Amino acid sequence: MSTIEKLKKIAYEAGEIIKEGYVANKEITHKGVVDIVTQYDVATEKFILNALQKDFSEYILVGEESHEGSYHYDKAIYIDPIDGTTNFVHGFPYLAVSIGVWEKGEPVLAVVYNPLLNEMFWAQKEKGAYLNEKRISVSEQTQLQQSLVGTGFPYAKVNKGIEYQWVIECLSNLLPYIRDIRRLGAAALDLCYLAQGKLDAFYEIDLKPWDTAGGILILEEAGGKVSDVYGESYDFNSKSIVASNGLVHGQLLKKLEKI
Repeated sequence: MSTIEKLKKIAYEAGEIIKEGYVANKEITHKGVVDIVTQYDVATEKFILNALQKDFSEYILVGEESHEGSYHYDKAIYIDPIDGTTNFVHGFPYLAVSIGVWEKGEPVLAVVYNPLLNEMFWAQKEKGAYLNEKRISVSEQTQLQQSLVGTGFPYAKVNKGIEYQWVIECLSNLLPYIRDIRRLGAAALDLCYLAQGKLDAFYEIDLKPWDTAGGILILEEAGGKVSDVYGESYDFNSKSIVASNGLVHGQLLKKLEKI
């Protein structure tokens, strides 16, 4: 079995835990005022970590619910067991298992799997991006005015600080100049839907490596572009992420506030 097939198998099996939990009673713990975790996040991550240790022992495993310390390693796998926990709790079917394999600061393998909609996005470096077995590519939209743009809101919004102001100002700047905004609540899926051409662009702040590590490779292999809000290269230290089909990237950057 190839390495990517091993990752897909792990994601599929983790998805069975999520599907079970989706219709079950959930024990909700608060990591912050509105940031939550359930026993299924923990169980799914434990399953994925145990499965990865067998075939990926040379990698540092960075899981959302268990990792502490640095995000930067020569060889690391970034795991979000349920990207979209709030959706999971509320019964919205937009969530995903996200697994991104990085080497020397670059993504090399990725799977993002929504078990509720049977969407397995995956990519290998320089080998294209796929949804299930069909190759995908970004949209050909060249006009920001006709673009559907994805975004998300940081948990820090509850403090009404700089992050809150940035969200409001960006929305105010953008809304008159785009077709519309979508906020699905799972950044990994936002990046994949952008890769698939359902969205034309995406932006957000305060994301963690496990939020973006899988989706970035899938987007780039589908022909998309990723930067920070200044147009510089995105890495895990970046406060912001801006992603697009590449054709509206510059237009979008001009409408976003700097942070």
